[in-house]
Amino acid sequence: MVCFLSVLLSSCLKDNNTPTYNPPVAYVTFIQASPDEAPLDFYLDQNRVNLNPVNYGDNIDYFRAYTGKRVAKFVNRTVNSPILTDTVTFAQDKAYSLFLANKPSSPEILLLTDSISRPTGTNASIRFVNLSPDAGTVDLVVQGGASIVTDKAYKGFTSFLPILGNKNYNLQVVQHGTSTVLATLANVGLNSSYVYTVWFHGLATGTTTTDKLALDIVTNAFY
Repeated sequence: MVCFLSVLLSSCLKDNNTPTYNPPVAYVTFIQASPDEAPLDFYLDQNRVNLNPVNYGDNIDYFRAYTGKRVAKFVNRTVNSPILTDTVTFAQDKAYSLFLANKPSSPEILLLTDSISRPTGTNASIRFVNLSPDAGTVDLVVQGGASIVTDKAYKGFTSFLPILGNKNYNLQVVQHGTSTVLATLANVGLNSSYVYTVWFHGLATGTTTTDKLALDIVTNAFY
């Protein structure tokens, strides 16, 4: 978890006797959402971001990245072979979520700008992202209750939406407009003043823990 505003955006102290150059930076988190993909390394230009292999379902918390146009490269660690190379552009003091998505045969990225603000009152905030390439259009609902998000196709996403905090939820992804449950995130606690991303991933045709449909959550910030 990252206390986003108080840690990542804090200013740097300067030594009065030593000139210091603080280059402009953005803040980037990475989620590996490509099912059945081999363990990989993630590079920005020539700089490897991760220390340990990044497996399907893993995420890397916010890190500082130089601004401007960057080359994002994903490499199969086992055979040291590139999986995907693409360009991304970061702006100063902005936050981003970068996802590797789709099947290993046709990998692609999704880059979202994280417009994070403090939830009001006792609310939490959640954003939903559909990263399943073959599950069709889906809704996010509270089990036995109301819909939170409707009609999101593959790579569809929402802004950060308010939801009552300090409460446990059974969240479900259902086929759009039906009661057919595709994935469940059971008894997840959402704390007030926290900001979360709920992401739906996997394959409708998947049969194993490494490719079946699933719903997961990551913390973007807390106040």
